[in-house]
Amino acid sequence: MSPVQDPQGRPYRAGFGCFVGRPNAGKSTLTNAIVGTKIAITSNKPQTTRHVIRAVLHRPESQLVLVDTPGLHRPRTLLGERLNDLVRSTWTEVDVIGLCIPADEPVGRGDRFISGELAELKATVLAVVTKTDLVDKRRLAEQLLAVSEMGEFAEIVPVSAVSGHQVNTLVDVMTKYLPQSPQLYPDDMLTDDPEQVLVAELIREAALEGVRDELPHSIAVVVEEMIPEGQVMKIYADLYVERPSQKAIVLGHKASRLKEVGTNARRQIEELLGGRVYLDLHVRVAKDWQRDPRQLRKLGF
Repeated sequence: MSPVQDPQGRPYRAGFGCFVGRPNAGKSTLTNAIVGTKIAITSNKPQTTRHVIRAVLHRPESQLVLVDTPGLHRPRTLLGERLNDLVRSTWTEVDVIGLCIPADEPVGRGDRFISGELAELKATVLAVVTKTDLVDKRRLAEQLLAVSEMGEFAEIVPVSAVSGHQVNTLVDVMTKYLPQSPQLYPDDMLTDDPEQVLVAELIREAALEGVRDELPHSIAVVVEEMIPEGQVMKIYADLYVERPSQKAIVLGHKASRLKEVGTNARRQIEELLGGRVYLDLHVRVAKDWQRDPRQLRKLGF
């Protein structure tokens, strides 16, 4: 464990941070940019993050543990309610929270709602204006002003996860508000999520790409087995949808779509595991699983 001072004799800081915001505000992309590796899944479909995934950022003077949560939204299903409960319980356990507001969209009711919820917490709250690469300087200045009028923030930081602009500055600011503490995780640890969960998320991300708007909430992935055989990791996984018509969409003509999902997912998983992967995917129907407590448990929610 680290001492409570860094090598220069400054107080060592370690603690938990998270990004919150309405769905698709750029939270997962920002987490990946900060850690420098793909830990949280990203997609242009809202509500893609379902598991709390922790990513650990190591620096000589600090350790920032990022907790990735689903976006807070108005729930229409039991799954939605459980995701919102998960978000709120996470907020109470972190030291610093970054409220993500995209630079290219006007501040809306959803942003104000979340800002109001955060005002009740003991954590330090920052406003993070994301996607700054999508607007010009004048539009950014207007957005920063609009955000400053939303509520009391410790600091407001504009960033672009895509170009990397101000990503390190954001980490400096978040670290400043962490408590003095010894190291929380070992040096070589990037995430505390079991590999199986990360693999399932990568498969789900590949399945979400290019499917119609009605599917994001309806796909769940369960990795049944991961078996090392010689130089190859054999992975057997099931994709669950709610209706036979959705199964047809995920499979595609003569299973072409599922093959594409498998190819894309395998490439990402090989990168994650650092070796060759054999991936066996099957699509199964679990009728209305988002509304069924028994099915939700079986699928890990």
